[in-house]
Amino acid sequence: MAHIIPDGWENLQRSGPAQRELETLARLKKALPDDYTVYHAIHWTNIEGRHAIHGEIDFVIVNRGGDLLVIEQKTGALDETAQGLAKRHAGKAQLLPVQMALTADTLRAKLARGLGLDSADVRLDHLLYCPDHRVLAPTTAGLSPERIVDASRRDTLAAVIRDILPAGEPSPRQARVDHFLRDIIRLETDVSALIGQARAWVTRLAGGLAHWARQLDIVPYRLRVTGTAGSGKTQLALAEYRDAIDHGKRPLYVCFNRPLADHFNHIAPAGGLAVSFHMLCDRLLRHAGRSPDFSQPRAFEQLVDDAGALAVPPDFMFDTVIVDEGQDFNARWGGMVLRLARPDARVVWLEDPMQNLYGHLPPEMPGWVRLRAQSNFRSPRPVVNLLQSLLPDDIRIDAQAPITDSDVEVLSYHDEDSLLLAVKQGIRKCYSDGFRADDIAVISYHGHQRSRVLAHDRLGPHGLRRFTGSYDLLGLPVYTNGDILAESVYRFKGQSIPAVIFTEIDFETLDERAIRKLFVGATRATLKLILIATEPAAATLRQKLGG
Repeated sequence: MAHIIPDGWENLQRSGPAQRELETLARLKKALPDDYTVYHAIHWTNIEGRHAIHGEIDFVIVNRGGDLLVIEQKTGALDETAQGLAKRHAGKAQLLPVQMALTADTLRAKLARGLGLDSADVRLDHLLYCPDHRVLAPTTAGLSPERIVDASRRDTLAAVIRDILPAGEPSPRQARVDHFLRDIIRLETDVSALIGQARAWVTRLAGGLAHWARQLDIVPYRLRVTGTAGSGKTQLALAEYRDAIDHGKRPLYVCFNRPLADHFNHIAPAGGLAVSFHMLCDRLLRHAGRSPDFSQPRAFEQLVDDAGALAVPPDFMFDTVIVDEGQDFNARWGGMVLRLARPDARVVWLEDPMQNLYGHLPPEMPGWVRLRAQSNFRSPRPVVNLLQSLLPDDIRIDAQAPITDSDVEVLSYHDEDSLLLAVKQGIRKCYSDGFRADDIAVISYHGHQRSRVLAHDRLGPHGLRRFTGSYDLLGLPVYTNGDILAESVYRFKGQSIPAVIFTEIDFETLDERAIRKLFVGATRATLKLILIATEPAAATLRQKLGG
């Protein structure tokens, strides 16, 4: 069987085109002998002048001699145009021959530089695999017919690969090519996943915060990271937390949202403390022998007052302190957390001003090193492009995610019946695109008290899993029994999921608060975004999308 790089792919569960790629990967592993190594989801970048070209190679196959075959997989129907085969996205046709030629040329040039060779000495070929489309006119497809495996001969994929790329003779070049390809697969655990599930997602963060922010030499280590959604802030938090435990030290992770704290606590290694701010206050009081009374008016304000009046016990001094969602902490809260850091502790403050939904002023942090990260590695580029059209000119987001072909859809409603109908339509659209129930979240523009969608346990055949407002004996949140997560934009902040149905968008004017809420909700989606808005708001969003 063929070798597959990276490993662990057999345990992944994905939806839509990503799942089809995993199915192809399984077929290649079984059908190709061990003379071949298959590299999956190689991301490449090429700088030309002031513009960066980004893309994704679905598969690279390397033989024993270090020769390469680049495979582009395109699922679904294709267009056969006068210029060649094309894939349609957002009403625009993307010519596959042009795309594949650019991909091959870029990879060839990078390999030549990496191996110290002339480009002509890099042995590289390419192949188009379109398992759902039968090419009717192969001579006008823009590619050699021998370099196309369509629906009529998809069962011969492995045989075609072996014809184009024979096993070859063993060569030292194979090890050098392997080192090069492994080096450009950057893997880091993405903790922004589903509420209450300890499920790790894998994302590639090219030059991500989890790597290079931790290379800074600061004494004392006081780092304030101002980063946009999807820039890798929480990944950095997990890397710091894990590193502290690996070195026998005790870390503290504090965020604002309870769902994010619960999830982080599930996936983080034992040996530290991962809590929301109010959970931290509760821990401090109970350590002092006092039990908060949450049945009283202003219970949470009193909780903060009481915790703030306590002296810090030795058991609550930490070697690493991480504040996530720092934009949601006021100055008093921030001070209460930072006083728990030992004098020589590593302290990291993570924030995104665009996700400030509560109007807190940024804290004064003199003497801290400030790091700005404006690259979004998570959200599909069409989502980032939409948000960029909404943001002021002085706020720029660098779209770095490899997902380039995910359309943003806008549905409209005018009353509660049409609202619920639109949500059901959005769920059906996600199902038809191959997403499973646990890949989908219905997110309301409003909080639980104002939302009309979050008042329902079912929408037609779809059961909603929503927070009841109660907690069990272990302090964990209680949800209704349903297949599809339904949550408010406030509680889902800091997390992500493949398909988001962002509903009840009803701004009258596109003011700063509306833009912030749109920004938070839209950036939760990693693959698909559907916006459901009142008719006037939908018209504004469609205009921003260009029609």
